[in-house]
Amino acid sequence: MTERAATAEPSDHVDAGTDVDAGADAGANADGKSFRQLVSHPDSTLSTAGAPFRQGSAPLRPEELQGSTVVVKFGGHAMVDEALQQSFAKDIVDLWHAGLRPVVVHGGGPQINAMLDRLDMETRFEAGLRVTTPEAMEVVRMVLTGRVQRDLVGHINAHGPFAVGMTGEDAHTMTAVRRAAWVDGRPVDIGLVGDIVDVNPGMVRTLLEQGHIPVVSPVARGEDGQVYNVNADLAASALAVALGAERLVMLTDVEGLYADWPHSTDVIEHLTADALDAMLPELASGMLPKMEGCLRAVRGGVRKAHVLDGRVPHAVLRGVLDESSPGTTVVPDPLIDTASLIGNAPAGANDITANA
Repeated sequence: MTERAATAEPSDHVDAGTDVDAGADAGANADGKSFRQLVSHPDSTLSTAGAPFRQGSAPLRPEELQGSTVVVKFGGHAMVDEALQQSFAKDIVDLWHAGLRPVVVHGGGPQINAMLDRLDMETRFEAGLRVTTPEAMEVVRMVLTGRVQRDLVGHINAHGPFAVGMTGEDAHTMTAVRRAAWVDGRPVDIGLVGDIVDVNPGMVRTLLEQGHIPVVSPVARGEDGQVYNVNADLAASALAVALGAERLVMLTDVEGLYADWPHSTDVIEHLTADALDAMLPELASGMLPKMEGCLRAVRGGVRKAHVLDGRVPHAVLRGVLDESSPGTTVVPDPLIDTASLIGNAPAGANDITANA
């Protein structure tokens, strides 16, 4: 199978009034940084280390993003690169200072693989998902909640008391059922891998309302009491829909969705839900959960889903605030104005039955 995408299309997906530069001088943050400076010079943005917690101290920002929720899935190479981890943490805090409400859902593939290797346990994937035996589930749970989450919370909280770690199990935030998987038309057993069937976002909303940044590990419990390993891309997507998020951001290790990999490195910049849906069967397994998550999100009410190159420093900040990061943006299908179509149709063309 190949990773597919279309050739880059014009950037016609930025709505009027959302251009960062256009409104940059409208306001500044507490340290005098304008919105333009936040994007153009992310390394020189306000330093929050040791600063007191100041709920409501956000700067002026584009009206579209005012108070909106952004769910970010953290994963890929950035998870094992110390500099990129710190860059990501600063981006998340800067989004908070820019008046957004960030939520982080993290993966942990590299760390889980390393621990399984140390324990001489098999690592295997089917349909892009980790095959999770009961023994492997214990390792997954331990690594995600006991190491990866704690490290990420620590990086964010180096800038102030923002992040609070939790899992999908906490307060029944995520409920899952065992996921079926198919490869080449045949069913495969992937073990304790869950698909989210219900999200109770109450605890996450409470943390957001208190000015915190939730950091969520993708582990969920089923109604039968079984704990499941949930793909972080799909967990982030489900949480974004339940929260009514404005944006979903997926970090990955490539520039975006390729046009005709490995024959082309053209990356799609913008595509609709229907276009993505048609491409899903041909995507390589590594990209499949990310794009499936984006599709579920925009069809569930999220206005934009971005797949960004997590190897680029400050990809999240630039991707969310001015959409300048390399990557792919997925948007809902355009609504068809049937009344307008009927009004502009030639005489007699509206009566489909009569012309049949």
